[in-house]
Amino acid sequence: MTLVLLVRHGLTAGTGNVLTGRTPGIPLDDRGRAQAGALAARLADVPLDAIITSPLDRCRETAEAIAAARDGSAPAITEDEQFAEVKYGDWTGQPLKRLAKDPLWRVVQAHPSAVRFPGKDAESMPEVQHRAVNAVREWNARLGKDAVYLICSHGDVIKSVIADSLGLHLDLSQRIQVDPCSLSVIRYTPLRPFLVRMNDTGRTAAGLARPHDADAGGGKAAANGGAPQAAAEGGSRSPFGEADAAIGGGAGG
Repeated sequence: MTLVLLVRHGLTAGTGNVLTGRTPGIPLDDRGRAQAGALAARLADVPLDAIITSPLDRCRETAEAIAAARDGSAPAITEDEQFAEVKYGDWTGQPLKRLAKDPLWRVVQAHPSAVRFPGKDAESMPEVQHRAVNAVREWNARLGKDAVYLICSHGDVIKSVIADSLGLHLDLSQRIQVDPCSLSVIRYTPLRPFLVRMNDTGRTAAGLARPHDADAGGGKAAANGGAPQAAAEGGSRSPFGEADAAIGGGAGG
């Protein structure tokens, strides 16, 4: 039974505000490095047969933090293009507030299986899911049934893999949340996958505030000693509808 640990990269300066996509040279910011260090500490005692990452800087840095916490016992980090970010085409680099006004946004929310992002070399969401799930299956076969390994990737990519593991249609993947530096775990067996853990960031209940409490800044959550979740992660209220999924994964909260 192969155990796959799926990790989304930590926060960057643009996470939750700009659809970074495959823009090169986007590193973790101080918050993201702190998140990666905390996750690395949590995973330090988990034996890993491989660490695989998207080639993009923010994933590579997150994977390197996880490897560095393992006292020299970490396997070499391997980059795999199949786990790279979605090719968002002309949407790449655009503010999410602007994209939320594009008619395609509603299709991405409700019917992602019909979406192909605009522009040259852009991908469709089914293509993203196919390449990511196929890559997981390839690594499962390469590493064997007793392997435990980690993949560091991106929000929409991980959501598509989780949806596949649950047998969900891709159109339901927007009901899944994958926060920065979250951990999701899937156990693959010959018969079917089992989702063991999803969007685990090691939070306490103190971060679970009602939207109006989080907006107040000094509301009940703060009074009880807990920071509102979005503020704690460096995020903010959604720049689009509260029922919308964050394209690119969002900043959490």
